[in-house]
Amino acid sequence: MKSIHQRHHITATTEEVYIALTNPITIELWSGYPAVMSTDPGSEFSLFEGDIVGKNLEFSTNHMIKQQWYFEGEPEDSFVTIRLKPEKNNTVAELIHENVPDEVYEEMVDLIIYKNALKNYFGSLKRFYK
Repeated sequence: MKSIHQRHHITATTEEVYIALTNPITIELWSGYPAVMSTDPGSEFSLFEGDIVGKNLEFSTNHMIKQQWYFEGEPEDSFVTIRLKPEKNNTVAELIHENVPDEVYEEMVDLIIYKNALKNYFGSLKRFYK
């Protein structure tokens, strides 16, 4: 198992980024795909046509999101923490993804960071706020 640690600078306030990551209507606007999302701990979520699925664990409004991301058949749970920190009128989003299965590590890095792919997490969000 591996971990992914990243920092992303987004030209929006922490409040705007938090809403963009937790509101299904806003997620669809920046991702281009319908989303299932709730800020209720214990609720299930699905993003990017099911490419990212899991359970919401904890929220701190405008500051932090903790989730369990599912990888079918894996013996250990995978956890994602996103921390949002203000930086002037922008946001630094720090992502920590623990227990990423070795066989999907590169795919997850590509899905999370800004690449030219249509389906990516922070890349799409950054483009939305440009």
